[in-house]
Amino acid sequence: MFIPKKNRIEVYSYLFKEGVLVAKKDNFKPKHDEIDVRNLEVLNLMKSLKSRGYVRETFNWQYYYWYLTNDGIDYLRDYLHLPAEIVPATLKKASARPVAAGRGPPPNAERVRESGDGGGFGGDNFGRGYGRGGGFGRGGDAPAVEATA
Repeated sequence: MFIPKKNRIEVYSYLFKEGVLVAKKDNFKPKHDEIDVRNLEVLNLMKSLKSRGYVRETFNWQYYYWYLTNDGIDYLRDYLHLPAEIVPATLKKASARPVAAGRGPPPNAERVRESGDGGGFGGDNFGRGYGRGGGFGRGGDAPAVEATA
């Protein structure tokens, strides 16, 4: 299939920028959801990249998911004439998110833990069930042993 170079570069640029690409399996869809290119052209370009081992494909619920491989990164970097410093978004390290004000532990959290009540779930009665005595059988204590004198 003949695909104009402008469309090929647009699809390759998007794939390199994001590192992943998603497309619905619909040959008659006029445009791709994120790229201003016919969906059929996207499907065929990605089929070509997959056959050369530049992307890994997953198909689920009538959607294709393509993930760029290391060889694919090198190929697209050469094809698009990009410097080595530019990497796909999937390879960028996520910056540490600052903790929002008011999102830390409650001010009395340490006091509650230090008080020795054991936290939630009924404190020391954890696992004994709604205030009933623990022990054997249907929620009762162990049978009393009679002392014989």
